[in-house]
Parts: sequence; structure tokens; C-alpha cells
Amino acid sequence: MNQDIQNQIKKIIEDNKVVLFMKGTPEMPMCGFSAAAANILNILKVEFLGINILDSDELRQGIKEYSDWPTIPQLYIDQEFVGGCDIIQDMYKNGELQKLLSHDKN
Repeated sequence: MNQDIQNQIKKIIEDNKVVLFMKGTPEMPMCGFSAAAANILNILKVEFLGINILDSDELRQGIKEYSDWPTIPQLYIDQEFVGGCDIIQDMYKNGELQKLLSHDKN
């Protein structure tokens, strides 16, 4: 992986409590999975940084290598990779995501 991209991703994750790497933006998602993930965070009234991986091929490939996860979106909370859309939805439905995020606020 390109070291500059790896460093850029690491800095974004370190500088922001909640980061969603997604296709499009939170205001205009470009795929259903990214829309679903962003909607869950919006429903929970979580402040998060949405990173549009469609802006850069290097970033799109770099985040997949950084997390060792093949799909987008990808959610990070407190510098920890949480998962993709299915995991985010499951965690939301069973209350785990809310607990993780409420712990994050303390």
C-alpha cells in the first residue's frame, strides 16, 4: 500500500472519534450500503466524518488494505475498525452500536 495513503488514513482515524469511509457523502450517498450506514449514524444523532472514497482510487484501495476488509462502507470508532454495512446494521438492531457510541461519549 502507498505509505502516504496509509498515513493519511491513519491520521483521519486518529483525529476523528467516528469515521465512515463510504461511497459518496453523508448528504448524498452513492450506494445503498453507504446510505444505510450513514442513516443509522444519523438516527443515533452521532457526529461523524464521512469520507468519500470515490474521490480517489488510491484511497478506495488503501482503506481496503488498511482494514483488511474488502467492502465499503467501513466504520471506525475511537480508532477501532467496527465493520461494514451488515455488521453496523446488526449492531444497531441488537443495541451494541448504541452502547459502543455511548461509551465513546464518556
